[in-house]
Amino acid sequence: MADLVLRSSRGLRGTVTPPGDKSLSHRAVMFAALAEGKTLIEGFLTGEDTRNTARAMQSLGISVEGAETGRLVVHGKGLDGLSEPAGVLDLGNSGTGMRLLAGLLAGQDFFSILTGDRYLVKRPMARVVDPLRQMGAVIDGRSGGKYAPLAIRGGGGNLRPLEYASPVASAQVKSALLLCGLYADGATSVTEPHKSRDHTERMLRFFGVDIQEKGLRVSVQGRQKLRAAGTLQVPSDISSAAFFMVAAVIVPGSDILIKNVGVNPTRTGVIDILKQMGANITLDDPREQAGEPVADIRVRSGALRAVRIEGEVIPRAIDEIPILSVAAAYAAGTTVIKDAAELRVKESDRIAAMATELRKMGAPVKELPDGMEITGAESLAGAVCESHGDHRIAMSLAVAGLAARGETVVRDTEWVETSFPGFERMLKQVAY
Repeated sequence: MADLVLRSSRGLRGTVTPPGDKSLSHRAVMFAALAEGKTLIEGFLTGEDTRNTARAMQSLGISVEGAETGRLVVHGKGLDGLSEPAGVLDLGNSGTGMRLLAGLLAGQDFFSILTGDRYLVKRPMARVVDPLRQMGAVIDGRSGGKYAPLAIRGGGGNLRPLEYASPVASAQVKSALLLCGLYADGATSVTEPHKSRDHTERMLRFFGVDIQEKGLRVSVQGRQKLRAAGTLQVPSDISSAAFFMVAAVIVPGSDILIKNVGVNPTRTGVIDILKQMGANITLDDPREQAGEPVADIRVRSGALRAVRIEGEVIPRAIDEIPILSVAAAYAAGTTVIKDAAELRVKESDRIAAMATELRKMGAPVKELPDGMEITGAESLAGAVCESHGDHRIAMSLAVAGLAARGETVVRDTEWVETSFPGFERMLKQVAY
């Protein structure tokens, strides 16, 4: 198992371009497969999670070339072009891959099985399984379908459209139901308590699908054709950029430029929170790629102050809460994070994991049922930390180590490759 060793940095300087957005990469290869014709996907994330999704599409009869290079060519066969896989589809560590594919496969007229690694099979799947069953799919799994492996007999031509009020703001739930809704006869809609990330809506429009939105309600009419997109450029992942943002803010003497980052408003909670904490962040050269807003992000070091992180901003920053907790550990005062119980059921229990590891480094952290209270310190102390089998925990602790006294060791970090290939190399390239 790989370890990351970090020492106090004298400052981050230079320019970085993080890898392609993971959420967009999953969707791009799936939607291109459903389109009629060839789509070139540039900037595809070459991490293990997204490559597993590409492999799954190949097992479903789609020609996908170049997944290991980041420049994919997908030969789509249209909405009804998928075929029954010969074996089990293994999504590795990816909840996004499994939940979105569950929605897609629920619309087919064949049998399929989805599984994953020892962490993914512990993650809750009922949130997508239950509404997909209401639409007519037959799905079984461990504990009655609460956990993977999931065995899916799609509803095929017998799918019913659904009006679904989701109890959680989840882009994965919403996306799974919209994908299944493409195969239903009628309109399927999802209403959320807060707006979750809207990558699916934007990308389906890019492929020519009419998506209707009214407030917190999103609808799709079934049996719409997807047009091949020609070329789809995936921007850099803001969740990956967030590690460099926080590193530059908390390490004195830092000034970095993060290139080509997706700044979708449903994902920029991390920027809004860091600015509220006093971070010096500017967005340069705003533009659009494949329906997604993109910009270059300039970040300089500076003092941070404690804030409350709760309410509607949480769905817009849920993946960035671990690295924001590192920022809180270096901010003046006590930062309160609430309404983030979703973190308990990610790749790890991210609340417990960050509380445990930050305490090792000397940060006073009180664990809450749905968040944390973190009292900032002028400096943390290097420590031997565990990744908890979670890529975001590993990278967050690595960033904390750059500003800590002495040496920090993060153990069991091979999981980083699932979302950010080359993270250690890129970090050490700009951290002096």
